[in-house]
Amino acid sequence: MIEYLEQISFFGAPLLDSSKLLEMLFRFSLNILVTYIIVRKIYKPYRQDESYVFTYFVFNLLIFFLCHIMSSLELGIGFGFGLFALFSIMRYRTNPIRITEMTYLFLVVCVAVINALSNETMSLAELLFINGSVVLGVYAFDTWLFGEHLHIQNIYYERIDLIQPDKNEELMQDLRLRTGLDIVEIEIQRIDFLTDSAVIKVYYRGVKRINKN
Repeated sequence: MIEYLEQISFFGAPLLDSSKLLEMLFRFSLNILVTYIIVRKIYKPYRQDESYVFTYFVFNLLIFFLCHIMSSLELGIGFGFGLFALFSIMRYRTNPIRITEMTYLFLVVCVAVINALSNETMSLAELLFINGSVVLGVYAFDTWLFGEHLHIQNIYYERIDLIQPDKNEELMQDLRLRTGLDIVEIEIQRIDFLTDSAVIKVYYRGVKRINKN
């Protein structure tokens, strides 16, 4: 059955190439596994913002398949650089993200590129070693050596008179006093003048608190 399907073609392209399909499935599975470990097991436990988790997985998937197609079609280097230059001028119209989140975004992109573009000149052992080293390195750096584990919590706040930029320190002091958290950074997420309230994302050290809302 497989041999029969491999003989069928549409517009010059084969319906099935089992060897290439299996290779892609293996690389894709390895890529997803490594990304899952990095995002869900290393990054997520200390942060509550699911929006970045979604972004990391989507970026990883898109970059993986894009690089796989570029590798399969044997596109010229100039075309490849031009394509990535096009992506470099595109950016989301959103608030600037913290350097830690940007680092993880770059990390999942690199993992996708590594797993998609490694070819027959690289052995399976080398590919597994690279992926394993990335996971262990990120875990060691973020957990033991350099990581400052700041937890995230969204707080509904009613004193909108303190949300002005020149009252930032006073706002942080009030939040620390009310919550008892060691807050080190805040972001104003949303302001509702109809109810005189705001949603504030706070970054704090210490024990993680579960948001049940």
